[in-house]
Amino acid sequence: MTHPRSSIADPVIRVRGLRKVYGDVEAVRGIDLDVARGEVFALLGPNGAGKTTTLEILEGYRVRTGGDVSVLGVDPARRDPGFLARIGICLQATGIERYLTVREVLELYAGYYPRPRPVSELLDTVELQDAAGTLVRRLSGGQRRRLDLALALAGDPELLYLDEPTTGFDPEARRGAWDLVRSFRGAGRTVILTTHQMDEAEALADRIGVMVDGRIVALGTAGEIVGGRATGTHIRWRTSRASVDGPMAASEPSTLAGSLVQHEPDGGRSLRTDDPSRALHELTGWAMTQGVVLDDLRVGRATLEDAYLELVAAHGRDVSSDAP
Repeated sequence: MTHPRSSIADPVIRVRGLRKVYGDVEAVRGIDLDVARGEVFALLGPNGAGKTTTLEILEGYRVRTGGDVSVLGVDPARRDPGFLARIGICLQATGIERYLTVREVLELYAGYYPRPRPVSELLDTVELQDAAGTLVRRLSGGQRRRLDLALALAGDPELLYLDEPTTGFDPEARRGAWDLVRSFRGAGRTVILTTHQMDEAEALADRIGVMVDGRIVALGTAGEIVGGRATGTHIRWRTSRASVDGPMAASEPSTLAGSLVQHEPDGGRSLRTDDPSRALHELTGWAMTQGVVLDDLRVGRATLEDAYLELVAAHGRDVSSDAP
């Protein structure tokens, strides 16, 4: 099986043939990856794909089974203090001291680094100035997540790992976090991002890797990943009765313009077609004949989410016979 590989001169992260085995389970199946300095790289994939294991190896938290890994010119498995001082990590969940204030926690963590960022600057960066004297246990979920980000930035890192960084954020806070990531990259720093939010990956990432069943199955810009897979026009709709007393349609079309109609988890319908005019003509004709209303009818180009779901469906199965 051919694995996608990037070729970058003098990468900040260089991975070749990375493997991790837990008993009889091969969680990471020989991946290759380069990440450039000043790049935001997003690693996407379903739960259990091996993303977290891969990040933990790159962070120096977990020992690999095989392969070569270099991060900032160092093997992270050595857990050299100088290397650890150069990276920042924002985990999905952290065990922050609940009975300290926000300022006290930041002062504590800043003390672990040789050249920390000033606490007042960290508070400003994540907009927690007004909560500086609040006990951690009294913070809202969004405020806790902002504090997680501040702790990841405490050592003024060259490389920042962000694992689902905006979970629990309201839309305004989420956009603020995106601006923070962009400013970090603008200063020549590097970001590794995992997220389940496709719009976040599209907005922030210079390149994206899609990981399924322990392998990177697609690598490139969002446009490259979408363009190479989820082509055509996507049509989505929901149906309801034309009137309260009117009958519902006895049957629904299984195909339109030769394309299979998909049933969505929310009860809606969708299809992808290269002939949208004909598909819409058939759909609206059916709706008028059957006396139903097409609610929330949407027509648009293929998205990163479409390509992602296609990749997961194609590769999300047991491929143990392909394992090295």
